[in-house]
Amino acid sequence: MGLFDKLKASLTKTKNNFAYSVRADKISDEYFERVEEAMILSDAGYDVAMSVSEELRKAVRDNNAADEEAANVLLKKICSDRLRADRELDLTGDPAVIMLIGVNGSGKTTAAGKLAAFYKQQGRKVMIAAADTFRAAAAEQLEVWAQRSGTEFFSGQNDPSAVVFDAVRSAAAGRADLVICDTAGRLQTKKNLMDELGKIARTVRKAAPDASVETLLVLDGMTGQNAIEQARAFAETADVSGIIVTKLDGTAKGGSVFSVKEKLGIPVRFIGVGEGIDDLLVFDPDEFCEALFE
Repeated sequence: MGLFDKLKASLTKTKNNFAYSVRADKISDEYFERVEEAMILSDAGYDVAMSVSEELRKAVRDNNAADEEAANVLLKKICSDRLRADRELDLTGDPAVIMLIGVNGSGKTTAAGKLAAFYKQQGRKVMIAAADTFRAAAAEQLEVWAQRSGTEFFSGQNDPSAVVFDAVRSAAAGRADLVICDTAGRLQTKKNLMDELGKIARTVRKAAPDASVETLLVLDGMTGQNAIEQARAFAETADVSGIIVTKLDGTAKGGSVFSVKEKLGIPVRFIGVGEGIDDLLVFDPDEFCEALFE
């Protein structure tokens, strides 16, 4: 299955909400109401749905769109523009470091393994660091992913900052040019654990002054609008530069990605569309909206 076909298949539950909204014979108030309802049902959120509808109405007038096909082209562009990131991930450091953070059960460890496989295929020399020193068997699970992806594995002391420090130092010495750090899951309401994320990030700079750091928040796609509050809490503690949405294939709440970007300004970077090692896709706003509204 090609990447676009995987994306379409993963959005089946979400796009069912949109199916009837894009079939009006002519552009009328009912058409816009259905677009609004479809976005709300997909968990894009009421404010976002109303804002998209208002922008769409203006675009239809300005472009003299007279039928569903023309209106839907405009709808896709409006939605994809709203999801577009302001910049690419900076992985130019020596080494480049990706920190994965999020609540328990969001899929960080699996995302780490799939990210490692993805960047290995891109020609990067990848190391996965087991900085989740709290969950039983987390390191063992991560080591299995490292073996599956053919990448370096690093584990160490019980202190997560120490693990990250040693891993980054080892990478800077030539063992890898990209370090993916799997951190322990934590509830956003636990201040001491949230503060620890800042300490871990500072550790990277101490280990390698020339390192670049990107912090990706892993969100379970099935949480829908609840993801907004999770993302907000983590963003207040860590410099979150992107989102990985997991389990998108198992939910009808794919529209929540609009709210995360709209309300917090944090772009989606990757989406999980299946269980396979190749089922973590780079998020492309144009392809996402094309698949959603097809």
